[in-house]
Amino acid sequence: MIEKTNAQRRVAFVTGASSGIGAAIALALVKDNWDVAISATRVENLEKTIANIKDIGGHAFPVALDLRIQSSIKQSIKNVTDTMGRLDVLVNNAAGVSYRSSVIDTKREDWDAAIATLLTGPFFMCQQIGRYLIAAKRPGSIINIASTHGLVGFPGRSAYGISKAGIMHMTRMLAIEWAEFGIRVNAVAPGSTATEANAALQADPNMLNMLLARIPVRRIGTVDEIGAAVRYLASPEAAYVTGQTLVLDGGLTSY
Repeated sequence: MIEKTNAQRRVAFVTGASSGIGAAIALALVKDNWDVAISATRVENLEKTIANIKDIGGHAFPVALDLRIQSSIKQSIKNVTDTMGRLDVLVNNAAGVSYRSSVIDTKREDWDAAIATLLTGPFFMCQQIGRYLIAAKRPGSIINIASTHGLVGFPGRSAYGISKAGIMHMTRMLAIEWAEFGIRVNAVAPGSTATEANAALQADPNMLNMLLARIPVRRIGTVDEIGAAVRYLASPEAAYVTGQTLVLDGGLTSY
């Protein structure tokens, strides 16, 4: 690869990039000439993503991050800025496990875990990069990964959906507060997406057909489509876009 000066470099930090959506986002940014830091709770889980990035001529800096621990959040931003020299974009993607439970059966510890990972952790990640960018007097961008579960009701996903609704309003609040500093804050809300995590759904014709009946374009999304949306929001072409949630759901929420 051609060596880039610090002024030419653009550095993005993608959380939860060991597979699926996070890995696709990291690859999309590398293809657009970004340098990337990627995180997982355990850095060894990032080996596949790092190998895929190397295959296209890129380099990824692995970072350990546990969104439930405040010191881990603070340290992750410091590790990226110290090692890579700068940080321009944060992609809040990490989601942990899938929180599935009816309201009646939701335990307090499950609720607390969902909110800590899906809402509190991303909020304080935003706070840390905000502090960094404001102190450095540089513009930047934050892209939060939300979900259509934060826009429409769905049984068995209350803690998850409420967290993602919070992510979208957090996006608007931060966009207003940080506009004066040149920090744009946006979100991407995917609908059903083909990932390793929902392989069982994709393999079950009955379940898949029930889902597709609700989606006007009659297919589920791809991780590459989400990566492309993030790449756009991170790019100079989106310089006038802030406080917005870009919904990628094949028309599901248009009904």
